[in-house]
Amino acid sequence: MHGGKDIDPSFNVMSRKIGFLVFPGFQILDLSGPLGAFEMPGRTLRPDPYQLHVLSELGGPVKSSSGLVVSTERMGSARFDTLIAVGGLGAFRASGSPVLQAFVRSAAKSSRRISSVCSGTVILAAAGLLDGLRATTHWQSATFLQRKYPKIRVESDRIYVKEGSIWTSAGVTAGIDLALALIEEDLGPEVAKTVARQLVVYYRRPGGQSQFSALLDLESTSDRVQQALSYARTHLRQVVSVGELAKAAGLSPRQFARVFLAETGQTPAKAIERLRTETAKTRIEKSDEPIEAIAQAVGFVDPERMRRAFVRTFGHPPQALRRIARGGER
Repeated sequence: MHGGKDIDPSFNVMSRKIGFLVFPGFQILDLSGPLGAFEMPGRTLRPDPYQLHVLSELGGPVKSSSGLVVSTERMGSARFDTLIAVGGLGAFRASGSPVLQAFVRSAAKSSRRISSVCSGTVILAAAGLLDGLRATTHWQSATFLQRKYPKIRVESDRIYVKEGSIWTSAGVTAGIDLALALIEEDLGPEVAKTVARQLVVYYRRPGGQSQFSALLDLESTSDRVQQALSYARTHLRQVVSVGELAKAAGLSPRQFARVFLAETGQTPAKAIERLRTETAKTRIEKSDEPIEAIAQAVGFVDPERMRRAFVRTFGHPPQALRRIARGGER
């Protein structure tokens, strides 16, 4: 099944063509992590399930942000089962290329999947592929992405997000998590687990499907938003309304909600929930306090509400994260 899209007649379902799109100033680990993951199944499976191609706008040698140069093929009319736009500081300039945008849009029509790693998400966004969809990127790029492309629902706390045939992932090593998920979709969980073992990485991150979050040190260019965040941090135990935060910021509730979303990429309610879950997570992993006491101390109405928030945010309930932390200590 290929979602009804036209696929190259020469496409072999037993050997999928994976294209990695790079540009000057790309992050080498955004390429090498997923590339290494897709290489692994071919060491044991026959025929090799993947054909790997590194692409660029002009072809030839392309220098990464670290100075390492990779050899690339020129973008053309070849069709790919999956196209992955890697990230890096050069992604922001590359995303403005009309040629690159046209190639990505064409690939979206002919490929089974389109995906991105880290700030490569801005390339998909510039091509108009993410409007109205959920997407993620490196947490440092999330605010930029939300401001420049307000039609995207940016989820800055996720390791990766799947929206139909479009996958986006967080920064750097999250590209490996993305690749493992794509391999699992293609070849099943056992192959993906084997690849994870070969790479010596977690098949599922023990902290759940959430990237490192900057919410506890959330930065904003607005002093008013910073005032509201400071107020929220010092009043977590209380029920904090948007009206109170708006008052702390010196704005009307409507103005505050709009400014907060534009500055942080989060709604006020979601940001407060994340502040509470992250604060609770630290106490759960580093203390023997009862779960019920922690829930009350950080402002959750009851432990069940905190449990649901943990599952949404980290993929595990509080008790499981405490067991994982204790296991790591041992």
